[in-house]
Amino acid sequence: MANSGWHLELVILIILLGFIGYSIFSKSVSRTMLTLPIIFLSLGFLLSGPVNEVSADSDNINAAARLIAEITLVLVLFADASHVRFSRLRDSFKLPLRMLVIGLPLTVAFGTAVVYVLNPTAGLAMALLTAAVLTPTDAALGQSVVSSPDVPARLSETINVESGLNDGLVLPFVLIGAIFASSGTGPAETGGLALSIVTQLTLGPLVGIAMGWLIARLLDIAQERDWIFESAEGVVFLATAFATFIVSEQVGGNGFIAAFVAGMVFGNTYKHDPTFISEFMEGAGQILTMTAFLGFGALLLPDGLNHMTLQAVIVAVSFLTFVRILPIWLSLAGASLPEREKLFLGWFGPRGLASILFTLIIMDEFDFPAEDELLSCVAMTVFFSVFLHGLSANPLVRRIGLSQEDKN
Repeated sequence: MANSGWHLELVILIILLGFIGYSIFSKSVSRTMLTLPIIFLSLGFLLSGPVNEVSADSDNINAAARLIAEITLVLVLFADASHVRFSRLRDSFKLPLRMLVIGLPLTVAFGTAVVYVLNPTAGLAMALLTAAVLTPTDAALGQSVVSSPDVPARLSETINVESGLNDGLVLPFVLIGAIFASSGTGPAETGGLALSIVTQLTLGPLVGIAMGWLIARLLDIAQERDWIFESAEGVVFLATAFATFIVSEQVGGNGFIAAFVAGMVFGNTYKHDPTFISEFMEGAGQILTMTAFLGFGALLLPDGLNHMTLQAVIVAVSFLTFVRILPIWLSLAGASLPEREKLFLGWFGPRGLASILFTLIIMDEFDFPAEDELLSCVAMTVFFSVFLHGLSANPLVRRIGLSQEDKN
């Protein structure tokens, strides 16, 4: 390290300059095909050598990456859900429901078959685990689509709700795949698994409903009685997201589902101006998203590339195309949507923080063969997704907007 001249302070300085540079030119960047994840994944990859040089303990670095991913995902889920309006969702909830109840299991099943055919020696359990980890979509990568005024509300609401709930709903498949892949036998190790899954999927939403409603009402009272400074509203938002996650995890619920449900209930219960949520996410929340993708580019992507195989590339491309699009298209059969809108919903299932986080958690808590292959598949899928979904977002959003105008 002494010969290279790289020091921790220098690496941090370069990262901070990257934050400053992006922020200064953020409006100009938004007019291009570049996105925040593309820029900071690329910066992280360029810094992967120096980061590894100044990192003395890889376990601590991986733990830090997992923590950043968890924090970012909780905030993004809570903030995105707060913009979902029940009045609009009442008319369009059938679409995300179809995608979650029909499309998600079909994606896991179809993906398992594809992975198993490509690598049968790894076993069916490993194929299931890989498919489950690669199924959930990422709210952070879909922001440019969800927030665009050119996208019809029914489509943006559908993408938002699906990405918010599918990581929790896919958890049973992840756990089953991890347990069977790590044990080799399975049944002896699965006692209480069904109860744990039901508990997580039940208590998570209940905690989210309770926390979202309670904090929204308390904040309304504080506003009405002039107890709170405007600057403190962001603190309430931040603390509510994390408190919901922690309470849910402590009682056995799924913290990520709880955070998303709490955001929806909070946004629909709070009677005053909720712009502080957007303001917070445009500042501190954006820094966390930058850091998460920078960490992926610096720490996980190089390992994924080191173990990259042709099979991993095929798996990545498959999950971003027909493994995702075909089940979503089938789940929307009979829905009153034009084919282009069904394909639009199928394509915009970007993979990012949820897949990264599941991989870090599974590799930390389970010991199973073919970990390198799993990491490579996830790294390649997220890498391709960041660029393909990022570069295609603006052109396809404009196209769907123009088609909407033509219909009107």
